[in-house]
Amino acid sequence: MTNEPLHRLLLRAQSAMNREILARASELGLSSGQPKVLEFLLHNGEANQKAIADYCEIEPATAGTILGRMERDGLIARARHEGNRRSLYVTLTPRGQEVAEAMDLAFRQADQAASSSLTEEQCMQLCAMLADVCDTLNQERKSPT
Repeated sequence: MTNEPLHRLLLRAQSAMNREILARASELGLSSGQPKVLEFLLHNGEANQKAIADYCEIEPATAGTILGRMERDGLIARARHEGNRRSLYVTLTPRGQEVAEAMDLAFRQADQAASSSLTEEQCMQLCAMLADVCDTLNQERKSPT
């Protein structure tokens, strides 16, 4: 048992996982923010910028900057749908699909490395507890003070 407080352990775990993922992303020529976008598009298909921003837990303007770089690099394409001139819809290009699949493998490998000392049941319990922590913190942030 550790004497470290929960916030410190969560920050340490997030930093370690982030380092692992960003190292793998860098090998694929990706910058921070791009792996989450690729993950979302790989698993959800076409989406608008707001949906991507919500999933990545970033501001739409930040998502716009990330998407601009990804479009420049040939990872995504953005287009308007007939009848909806307000929203740009984002899809993976063939190159983006390849990079997204490689990043998906990197995410799975990072998950395996992080949980290698846990049983499957412990890993499931940890995921459930972390989801509860996220839900609680997000509810507290949204509720009026």
